[in-house]
Amino acid sequence: MPFKTACGPQLANSPTVIVMVGLPARGKTYISKKLTRYLNWAGVPTKVFNVGEYRREAVKQYSSYEFFRPDNEVAMKVRKQCALAALTDVEVYLKEEGGQIAVFDATNTTRDRRDMILSFVKENGFKVFFIESVCDDPNVIATNIMEVKLSCPDYQGCNANDAMEDFLKRISCYKNSYQPLEPDGYDKDLSFIKVIDVGRQFLVNRVQDHIQSKIVYYLMNIHVQPRTIYLCRHGESEYNIKGRIGGDSGLSSRGKKFAMALSKFLDEQNLKDLKVWTSQLKRTIQTAEALKMPYEQWKALNEIDAGVCEDMTYEEIKEKFPEEYELREQDKYYYRYPSGESYQDLVQRLEPVIMELERQGNVLVVCHQAVMRCLLAYFLDKSADEMPYLKCPLHTVLKLTPVAYGCKVESVFLNVEAVNTHRDRTEEGKKGPSPLMRRNSITPFASPEPLKKPRMGSFDEFSASSSVDASVSMPSEMPTSLSAQNVRELPVL
Repeated sequence: MPFKTACGPQLANSPTVIVMVGLPARGKTYISKKLTRYLNWAGVPTKVFNVGEYRREAVKQYSSYEFFRPDNEVAMKVRKQCALAALTDVEVYLKEEGGQIAVFDATNTTRDRRDMILSFVKENGFKVFFIESVCDDPNVIATNIMEVKLSCPDYQGCNANDAMEDFLKRISCYKNSYQPLEPDGYDKDLSFIKVIDVGRQFLVNRVQDHIQSKIVYYLMNIHVQPRTIYLCRHGESEYNIKGRIGGDSGLSSRGKKFAMALSKFLDEQNLKDLKVWTSQLKRTIQTAEALKMPYEQWKALNEIDAGVCEDMTYEEIKEKFPEEYELREQDKYYYRYPSGESYQDLVQRLEPVIMELERQGNVLVVCHQAVMRCLLAYFLDKSADEMPYLKCPLHTVLKLTPVAYGCKVESVFLNVEAVNTHRDRTEEGKKGPSPLMRRNSITPFASPEPLKKPRMGSFDEFSASSSVDASVSMPSEMPTSLSAQNVRELPVL
């Protein structure tokens, strides 16, 4: 049966099954969900198949750890049937529903179980990649049980101490039969990564394609240490007031007040080792200047490029480029401005930012509306369809705190008024793509329409107006000398 493909970049010739391996309470579901969130955000259709959920569906009432004893033959048959049911759904997802990656989330601690999965993969022509989570730190295990396992359906209404005791006995049921992956023996020909002690060490074996390399790189960058990520837009700009997109205008008087209010807000947060990131555009730099602390400029954080529509209002775009206006209304994520970018392009540009955010502790990102939407969509697991309509108002800080299987978000308005730049989805947009969807949704757009006009006279003018402090940390990606040809002003959408 031929594989159906979903819209978006095809990163693998055939679908991939990611197989989790490890004892209970080793973070397998955490890794599964986090990795799935990242891959979906990056445009790779991915879904988790948690065998525990199939087991809870088959056995409505959990009794005790006795169910997981290896000598409980009735329970062993039920557990195998649950695994087979999950694999059946994996096959449907990858062959018929446009999925590219399926994450098979279970303990898979024995060779027999893994060999069964390998036979399934071979029969269906799928690729396979194993992720084994190994951890013997009792503190980490206890924390995982307390934060996640005791709140799962198996222990609803159960005393915490009794639940902890039962779960530790459940782990013991698996330990005696646990057969770890052996890179120098039985499993030497398999593709896998061992994540040891929550990222303290990694062992990688036979990475065979781009998607496996992408997964390894991501897993080697994430951590579970407590931290807070702050996202906000620059202060209100002169172009915001005029309703124009793009340009490199400076802050309005209210935008400057927000920058001062942001500085006070951060002082009150009493953060340790806070890092501040901005784009290379004037309005974010001026906002960061008021904070009186070092910051890094990222070209990747520049606003989405509106191409030939830069410096225009939406009314002007509708009048001058009515077809472009209508096309963007129909599918805002995939639509690419002539000579500019789409949200899809922006997501790809922001991947290095996401990787670095995952590596860091406390970070403040001062960015732009479309950029903030893309970053927020990653942390809150929002779809490509939802992403371009996420509300990211001016003069509001979003405080993100990673938790077990997601991210807690708190919105803080800093009491400085600003224009509203949010545009709701239109009725045309709600109908979905029409026959007009064409040319520049996936592939670069080439047309006889006019080239983008230059947006700056000189870099000296830019430097003078933004007054960047000498203490600012400039990333290596920024050229040592800039001219009017390679300094770009990007739009606020």
